[in-house]
Amino acid sequence: MRRILLIATGIMVVFFANAQKFTSEKSYVKFFSDAAIEDITAENTKSSSIFNETTGDVVFSIPIKEFEFAKSLMKEHFYEKYMETEQFPKSTFSGKISGYQSAVAGEQKATAAGKLTIHGVTQDVQLPGTIINANGTLTMKAKFMVKLVDYKIKIPQLLWKNIAEEVEVTVEFNYKSL
Repeated sequence: MRRILLIATGIMVVFFANAQKFTSEKSYVKFFSDAAIEDITAENTKSSSIFNETTGDVVFSIPIKEFEFAKSLMKEHFYEKYMETEQFPKSTFSGKISGYQSAVAGEQKATAAGKLTIHGVTQDVQLPGTIINANGTLTMKAKFMVKLVDYKIKIPQLLWKNIAEEVEVTVEFNYKSL
């Protein structure tokens, strides 16, 4: 019995040692609102992510107050009126990657399916993107649309021409092995 237990423990150690986990070394998140009166763009390089290549599990966290805008008034309104960052300081995604093969080098199309939380509201999403596997590093990229109404982000009636009802979100995470 003891021998079986030792063998099972050894197999588990080997399995978990071979699990390839990656953490984001560099991140880039951008949103773009194409509205009738003015376009709004903001960028964030302070996000973080972890990817387990063996299971396909991926999570990322985006601190909302780290978005940078061209105009300080846009930033203030974004934080206080739309995203309510005191109450909802971050957005997150937790899901699984499909379509990625770790043994294949180069660029591959992949899909992340999971739960995206913005403004305290969680939605099931499918995010198409690419993964570039090169020299032991990974880069994940995705571009997708977010409907503000789906996340209970309200646009004041007075500003409906200033802000689009859907915003384009671009994410890029560069990973290094743990």
